[in-house]
Amino acid sequence: MTSTGTANYDLKEEIRDYWSGRSETFDRAFGHHIPEGPEFEAWAAAIRDHLGSDPRRVLDLACGTGEITKLLLALGHEVTALDFSEAMLAVARRKHAGRQRLRFRLGDAENTMEPEGAYDAVVCRHLVWTLTEPQKAFADWHRVLKPGGRLLFFDGDWARPTRTGRMASRLIALIDRLGGADPYYDGAMGERHARIMERLPFGRGLRSTDLLPLLEQAGFRDVVVSSHRPIAAAQRRRANLRNRLRTYLYQRFIICCRK
Repeated sequence: MTSTGTANYDLKEEIRDYWSGRSETFDRAFGHHIPEGPEFEAWAAAIRDHLGSDPRRVLDLACGTGEITKLLLALGHEVTALDFSEAMLAVARRKHAGRQRLRFRLGDAENTMEPEGAYDAVVCRHLVWTLTEPQKAFADWHRVLKPGGRLLFFDGDWARPTRTGRMASRLIALIDRLGGADPYYDGAMGERHARIMERLPFGRGLRSTDLLPLLEQAGFRDVVVSSHRPIAAAQRRRANLRNRLRTYLYQRFIICCRK
């Protein structure tokens, strides 16, 4: 294995260990669990808008505890849910025990090992920022799609708070000092999270404009960038003040493109 390959392997193991350690409490962290009601409907609408209403064969990458899996199944799709954390998959399997049209797989989202041209859509949430080799990952996702198949992902610039986000962050810090920190939010493992981020290609920030040339080089076309604001607005409807403020922290986006 080359030195670059060894470095990426070590980083992947660190990422796997980090997410595995959060598996049992991950759904308690705001922004990860998708509750029934306005937020669920907002996520479902975004998926429906980009993939259409007909049932499709979908590869759900970095499925984690199976929250996007839940949405895809509710929309009538046949789902293969892949994650490289056995601990995350264990939670997802418990959550979806007995469900039909669902297959779980332990695997690497950057090198899926799935058959060529097998899927109508590839979907992921909050995965792209963690990619160690984004160009290779996009090429693999293009490979597993059928002609005309769609890649849909939800992500954001998690390294650079917006101007409003910086103000929100100060208010959140005040709430934490007065009422105690939220033990389930990412900040509970913030130092380790930061160490991982600084080693990633997108660790200094991820913007939709960064991704457009990479997607085109991988063979994707008809790239559409959409706003995440309807989902954030839905999240605020039932959130407490601290979590409402969290929806303003970062610039988030939705990207959909076709093979």
